[in-house]
Order: sequence, then C-alpha cells, then structure tokens
Amino acid sequence: MGPGEGPRRAVERGAWRAAVVLLLLKSAAAQTPAPSAPCGNGTAPQTLGQPGYLDSVGADPGAGFMAPLVQSFLGTVQPSPFPRDLILSLTKDFNKLVSDPETRTAALRYETGFLVCVAIGILYIVLMPLVGIFLVCCRCCGNCGGEMYQKQTSSINCWRRSLYWSLFVTTVVLFAGNICMFKSNEAFKVSVDQGQGGIITTIDNIQTFITDVPQQLTYVVNASYKTVNEVTENLGDIGSQLGSRIQWSFRGPLKPALDSVVLLEQDALKTDNLLNKLNGTVDQLQGSIDIIQANVKAVRAKLTQTIRNPNCSRCSQLEPELQKLTVDTTLVIPNLSGIQTAVVEVINAKLQSVADDYLDSIPQRVTNDTRAVILTAKEQLRGIEAAIAQGLEGLQLSGLEDLGTSLEQVKLEMDQVSGDIQKGNHIKWGVGVVISVLVLLVVLCNTLGLLLGPAGLRPGADPRERSCTAASGGSFLLMGAGFSFLYSWLFMLLVLLLFLLGGNLYTLVCKPWNNGELLEFIDASGLVPSLPNNVTFGGIYSDCRKDMPIWSSLNLSQNINLEEMLNVSKYTAEILEQFENSQIALSSITLLSPEVRKQLGDFPDKLKQIDFDSTREKLTNITELNLNTSADSIDVIAENQPNPEIKAQLKEATTDLRAIQRDMETVVFPQIENLKLLINELEVQAVKTNGTVATVSSEVGKAQDFLNTNTTQIVKAESRAFLNCQMTLFDAYEAWAISTITEQVGRCGPLSGALDAAVVIVCSNVVESLNAFWFSLGWCMIFFIPSIILSVKLSKYYRKMKRADEFNKNIVMNQIPRATMLQY
Repeated sequence: MGPGEGPRRAVERGAWRAAVVLLLLKSAAAQTPAPSAPCGNGTAPQTLGQPGYLDSVGADPGAGFMAPLVQSFLGTVQPSPFPRDLILSLTKDFNKLVSDPETRTAALRYETGFLVCVAIGILYIVLMPLVGIFLVCCRCCGNCGGEMYQKQTSSINCWRRSLYWSLFVTTVVLFAGNICMFKSNEAFKVSVDQGQGGIITTIDNIQTFITDVPQQLTYVVNASYKTVNEVTENLGDIGSQLGSRIQWSFRGPLKPALDSVVLLEQDALKTDNLLNKLNGTVDQLQGSIDIIQANVKAVRAKLTQTIRNPNCSRCSQLEPELQKLTVDTTLVIPNLSGIQTAVVEVINAKLQSVADDYLDSIPQRVTNDTRAVILTAKEQLRGIEAAIAQGLEGLQLSGLEDLGTSLEQVKLEMDQVSGDIQKGNHIKWGVGVVISVLVLLVVLCNTLGLLLGPAGLRPGADPRERSCTAASGGSFLLMGAGFSFLYSWLFMLLVLLLFLLGGNLYTLVCKPWNNGELLEFIDASGLVPSLPNNVTFGGIYSDCRKDMPIWSSLNLSQNINLEEMLNVSKYTAEILEQFENSQIALSSITLLSPEVRKQLGDFPDKLKQIDFDSTREKLTNITELNLNTSADSIDVIAENQPNPEIKAQLKEATTDLRAIQRDMETVVFPQIENLKLLINELEVQAVKTNGTVATVSSEVGKAQDFLNTNTTQIVKAESRAFLNCQMTLFDAYEAWAISTITEQVGRCGPLSGALDAAVVIVCSNVVESLNAFWFSLGWCMIFFIPSIILSVKLSKYYRKMKRADEFNKNIVMNQIPRATMLQY
C-alpha cells in the first residue's frame, strides 16, 4: 500500500456512507406523506335504525261492498251533526237520560231519524202477523181471493203477464238482497276472526314501539362513549398526531434549506468521486511515467558509454541529444489534499441528518411533555360520559313502561276471552246462515212458482182443468207468501236491533272519527287527562300520521333543554385550560455549528488554491517530448561509423528510443488526455460546488432564523388546532345527538298506524259488515210486502178453480128491425 492509499481509502469509505445516507433521505422525502387533516369528522354514528312492524289489518274481508249505500241511508236517517254536548253530558252522568227532561229531549231529538225508522219497523212487526192472520181467516171464509172462482174477462191474460213480471222483478230484488245477506254474514265472521289477531298484532306493534324508544336513547348514549373513546385514543396518540403536525409546519419553511443541503451533499459526493478518479489517474500516469523514465535512463546510460568510446567517430555531436533524453517524473497537483479534506468534512457534517433527527424527535418530546395532562384529561373524559348518560336519563319516558304493562294485561284478557269470542262468532254466523236460508226459501218458492206456473198453463183452457204443473206453481207462490207472513216480523225485529246498534256505532264513532270530529271532541271535552306542554290527542295523531318523532309530537322542548343537557363545554374548557398551562418544550437547534460554518466558508478558498495550470504545463511538457527526433540524429551518426560495433550500439539505442516513444504514445499520452478531462470537469464542479455552498449558507441561515423566531408560536398554534379538533368531535356528537333525538327517536308512525288499524278492524270491517247484514235483511223484509201481494194474486191464475165463468167472445148479434110510424 502506497503512502497516499490509506487516506484515499478513508475518503472512499466516507463517500460511500454519505451516498447511502443521501439515498435514504431522498427516499424518505419522496415517500413521506402529508399528515392527516388537522381535524377529521371522527367516527360518524350510523343513522338510527327503525324497528320493523307487522301488518295488523290483514286481508280485506270484503265488508265494504255495501258501505256507500248503507252510509247514504244512515246519512239520510241521521243528518244531525255530532252531538258533542249531549255525549259530554251523558259521559258525566248517564242517569240524566232518565232524570233530566232536557237531556232526554236532546237525545230524542238527535235520534229522531232512528225513532222514525223504529216506528216503521214496529208497525211492520205488528201489522205483518195481523194481516197474515186476517188474510188467512178471510180466505178461509171464501173471501180475499179464497173463493175458487175466477171471472173470465178479455184482459185476464194482460193482468196475468203484468203480475208475473212484477213478481219476477220483486223476486230478483229479493234474491239480490239475499246474496248480500250471505256475503255480509261471511264478511262479519271473517272480520271478527281477523280482528282478534289484528288487535293482538296492533298491541304487539305498540309494544315494539315502546320497547324500541329506550333502546334508541341507549344507542344515542352509547354513541357518546364512542366519541369519548375516540378522543381518548387521540390524546393517547398525541405524540404521533400533534407531533406530525408540528413536523409538517416545520418542513415547509425548512424545505429550501434542506434541499440546498441535499444538493450540497450531492455536489460533495460528485466532487469526491472526481477527486478519487483524479488521484487514481495521477497514480496510474505516474507509474507509466516512472517506467518510461527508467527505460530512458537505461538507453541514456548505454548511449553515454558508447559516445565516450574513443572509437566512436563524431560522437561528440550527440551530447546535446543526450541531454534531451530525460522525463520529468514529478506529477503532483498542488493543494489537492486540502480540497479532499474539505469534501470529506462536508460529507461527515451530515447536515441533513441533523435536521431530520431534530424533526423526528418532536413526536416523542410531545408525548413526554403532555403525559401528565393527558392522564388528567382522560379522567375528565370519563366525567363527560357520566354527564351525558345522566342527562339522557331524563328522557326515559316512564309513561311508556306503564302503557306497555297495560297493553300486556289487555293481551292476557283477550287471550282469556278469545275462545268465547270465536264461539259466539261461530254461533252468530250460523244464525245468519239460517236467516239467509229462510229468506232464500221464499225466493226459491217464488222462483218455482214463476217457473212451474207458466210451464203448465194452457191458454184458453178451462180454469177447472188447469194442469197439475200450473197448480203446483200457484201453490209454491202461496207457500212463499205464507213463509213471508210466518217469520218476516221476527226478522224485522232483528233488523231493528242491529240497525240501532250498527247505525249508532257508525254515526257516533266511525263517521266522527273519519272526519276528525271525534278527536276534536276528545281534546275539548276534558274526558281524558290533559297532556302537558299544550299537546292534544288530535295533534299527536296528526303528527304520528306524518311519522314525526315523539320529541315534536309531545312538544318536549318546552320542559327539556336538550342543548343544556348535552352541553359538555364545562369539561372541555377545563381540558383546554390544562393544555394551555402545560408547555411542550422543543429545545433550540443549531443547523450549522460554528465549526461547520467555518468549513463551508473555507471551502471556496481551498478550491481556489488548487493550481491546475502548473499540472497542465507538466503534462504538456511530457506530450512535447519526442524521442524519435533524438533517434533520427543518432541514426545519422551511426551511418557514418566505421566501427561496426559502435554502429550496432547506436542502432540499438535508436531502436529502443523509438520503442519508448511508441509506448508513450499508446500508454502515456491517453492517460494524460484522460487526466486533462478530469481536471477540466473538476474545475467546473468546483465552481458549481462553490455556488451551492453559498446557497446553503444563505438558506440555512434563513431556516435558523425561522426556528429561533417561530418555534414557540408553531407549537402553540398546532396544539390549539389539535385540541380544537378533539373538542369538535364533541360538538359533532352533540349536533348529531340533538338531531337524532329531535328527528329520529321514537317516530310514532306505528302508534297512528295501530290506531288506524283498530279503526279499520272495528269500523271498516266489523261495523260495515254488520250494517250491510241488517240493511240487506231489511231490504228483503220490505220487498216481502209486494212479494206477498203479487204471489197471492198471481197464484189464482195458475191454480185449479172449482167454478168457471163461461165467456164466449163469438156471440152472433141479430139485427132488430127499426120501428116504423104508421101513417094515419
């Protein structure tokens, strides 16, 4: 190892380390992302879910097919408005209906239409059996069509046809009413059967609502736990989050300085690389020159010996050429070691790592300086949890629990009477079927009479000789009339009872409910306890129809200050105050120490001290050396030598000189050119590095001034931004909680839906099917009257008569001669 090889190896190792550090810094600068936004939105709670509710109405039993007709009839019977004062008086004291004449008069006046219908029904009930008995007795006495004699007239066929078609139309109307009876009876049965399950489902829906409201409030409380936990985790990670923000705030102003330092290190490494190549090239060239010099010395020694030989003719002329045979073996670039030392010092200064180490230490310093205040803040966050939970406990509606208990009791009682209801419904259905069948029996008798009578009747036949078929038709008609007299008055009694029940249910319950008068009456009557906050049942129902939350439906904002309940500013203010009192101490940093500043200041001077011109001059001298010229001069002398031995020695010298010249041209001269290129490149790089050093000094000075002036302000500003971010999470939770409680918790659509379902079950299904049954039955009872009259009259045209009335329409009329006056 040569004397200069050790320092060069040290410089090379330093250059490699600096290059590796530079690559790592550049990779980190390219991959380091910007820190997250100073304040995110936090973990947003999910939208409050709503429970699922069951359909409590079920399939349409088909009870409304006669609703328009029945309601029109009841509207005619009862045109009076809803009797609010009367109902209010009777609900307070029902005995007034008997004891108070005014109340009784008002009730009778309201029920005038019903009383008229009842009077007509009673008249029907009384007269129908009396008329039947009278008709039977009268016919038994041979009167009232009981005499088996039919007077034959020219219009008998026209009367028969008129009676026939009139009875036919009446029977069709009766049959239509009878079909409505069957259908309404079946609809009533289905309505009652479905109504039990529908009411149970309605109660279940209400209980689901009652159960879900506390769960929704619990969800809101649990969301506060998530917010507190998120803030707690952020405070626990304050070193990473706040420290990264402080780092980022520093990196922007420090970037020009850091970039200039990176550029300086790149220039220093490039300069060091050029210096290493220059040293290597100089060493290589020096070795080649040493070899050339040794060879030239050997040839010169031989020539000297030959020239000084007395036998050498005219050899004294070669003395000048002999003096030219020399090569300057000293090839040293002045002051090159100084610049090498300066480059190594720049690389070893590691200016980039000094700044990076300072920035990288910020998160840990933040963690260490805030450890005590973080522990206190976490305890206060637990207090925020307790405060929010305690505040929302005031929203727990105890009345809902009482309502749920009452509904459960109702379900138990309904389960107990469910069997009796089904049994009674089945009996009622059976009675309805029997009544419908009895009415159908009259329709069937009329139908058979209308079919058999004309089928067996022969036009122009003697009434005493009518066929059995026609007689059977007449008998069926009389049977239909008899059945009608037999049980129509009983059916009319049933019609009156059902009419009074179903009609008053519709006019006093269903109709006022549909037009809103019933809710207005409930709110204005004072029959139910008044609700707080000036809330009315009608308002609650209207809001629930819109699926509004219970907050607005019950107007809870009048007695509950939700914003104050969820206000945690007291705790957050304490946390902010504690952080204000704490200090995050970032020690000052000196980016360029005085020693490094001196090194950077000496760097341009050391570059100027390198004497590249003298080196170029030496290299030029070497390239100007031409041994072939000396060899030619020696050849001239050698040709004139008489002594062969001397001549041979001179020829050998010229051959050696020409060989050395060839070696110089092929080996030394290319190395010299390479060395010149390196010197030129090093000169350019030196000028560039000199400018970079000036930039580094300027930018690092600015960065140092920024750190000295703004470090404290940046730390405080970023700390305040970080804390405000955490407090913003509570503000976001408060806004979400208020919005959720006031807009989503307890959407009471299921309550109005349950009430609507109960109304549909009671009014639209049960009451309408009940009203349809008594209306269709009354319809049939009314048309029994023309059916009886027409059946009795038409039957005589088909039955066999005992006596006949001869009627000849072909009577020959003889002309009677006119009387003449005799003349006297």
